[in-house]
Amino acid sequence: MIDWERVRELRHEIGADGFAEVVELFLDEVESVVMRLGSRPDRLEEDLHFLKGSAWNLGFRDFGGMCQRGERLAATGEGGKVEIAAILGSYGESKTIFMGRLTEFTAAA
Repeated sequence: MIDWERVRELRHEIGADGFAEVVELFLDEVESVVMRLGSRPDRLEEDLHFLKGSAWNLGFRDFGGMCQRGERLAATGEGGKVEIAAILGSYGESKTIFMGRLTEFTAAA
């Protein structure tokens, strides 16, 4: 569900302080898009693209994969087939798991 190696890599690249800032920004921006996901069909592909990139950057592997599949459907005019509830569920589960280990990555080295 979470690519912990990617999380470690990102933490190593930007340090504890930078990592904490990235997580805060991720949660802020992703939450706002997640809250409106599906409410504007004309933005579905764009929103899923944003979520996919954000998710993979922070190691949310499964959530990012679901966003990618949804993005592809939306791009081919099949946005109605996007399983928004499943995507939201994956995000919620991923966030819970991630937050459960967050201090492991934000503690100073």
